[in-house]
Amino acid sequence: MKANIRSWATPLVTGALLISAVTGVFLFFEFEKGLVKPVHEWLGWLLVAGVVFHVIANWKAFTGYFSKKLAMSIIGLCAVVTVVSAMPFLGDKEHENGKRVARASAKMLESSSLETVALVVKQQPDELMAKLRNNGFAVDAPSQTIAGIASANGKSPSELLGALIGKQGGGEHGDDDDDH
Repeated sequence: MKANIRSWATPLVTGALLISAVTGVFLFFEFEKGLVKPVHEWLGWLLVAGVVFHVIANWKAFTGYFSKKLAMSIIGLCAVVTVVSAMPFLGDKEHENGKRVARASAKMLESSSLETVALVVKQQPDELMAKLRNNGFAVDAPSQTIAGIASANGKSPSELLGALIGKQGGGEHGDDDDDH
């Protein structure tokens, strides 16, 4: 039996939509562990290809939608949302700027000594050394840089910073940043 485009285009769209939907929900809730982000980004192309073949296989039914007001309204609304979402001046500049500042700050901390980081997190260098040792990191002196300690322990600097400041709270009530 010869397989035609309809026999595989719809299952391809269905499978790719499942992947895109699940990974998209994970990303929405900022769950980016494992391969979630690259799978969403790269296998999204399967969805695009599947839709193209699905439309080709169902061309007559697809073009029938262009004579229906409701269908055209939905397609038109989706087209407007697509165009507007691609306009760079409408992005969340404050959020993106915050991400850039956070990344730059982390990079600066990575090249700083444990003594400097202690000043930032308002703790004594000895306390930070003890915290790192309790988390399995070998530390020789507070003058070592975060990157140097991480490298000597076969870890990434961000992993080491996470062990140091990842559990710093915003007081007894947690972080209050969202209340502004």
